Amino acid sequence: MGLFSKDIRSMDDLFVHTLRDVYYAENRIARALPEMMEKASNPQLKEAFKSHLGETQNHIARLEDVFRMHGVEAKGVDCPAIDGIIDETEDVAGEVDDKTVLDAALIASAQAVEHYEITRYGTLIAWAKQLGRADCASVLEKTLEEEKATDGKLTAMAERGVNDKAAAAR
Repeated sequence: MGLFSKDIRSMDDLFVHTLRDVYYAENRIARALPEMMEKASNPQLKEAFKSHLGETQNHIARLEDVFRMHGVEAKGVDCPAIDGIIDETEDVAGEVDDKTVLDAALIASAQAVEHYEITRYGTLIAWAKQLGRADCASVLEKTLEEEKATDGKLTAMAERGVNDKAAAAR
């Protein structure tokens, strides 16, 4: 079922489809983070990816809770957006020789993922409230706050030195 599929007939259908989209995305991210940890040379960045992997596993569990609360099967639908962001990350990582530049690229890619997730969770929260599902919205809000915090940590890490080191590499 595509986003503009005729299978989406109601706001509830749209909510479930988007839950499945972000469920797929979180699972894809959980599979990509170990490789990102391996490629990172900055110890703080490695630790940030490791920490976020644990958070991502919690996000998946929360989404499964929301599926149960909403009375639908927990399953993903293909998410070309997250696939594209992760594929681009892998492509760029394969083209960067300097480890300090690679760290800056990995942060930028991780932030692209975070921004995608922030938009999805924000939308899901608004729709859950519209559908009278404050219970689902409350669970999703926890994840949204963690995604925003991760984005902030990545920004701080980049600005505290990763980008400076990458700029100095010539």
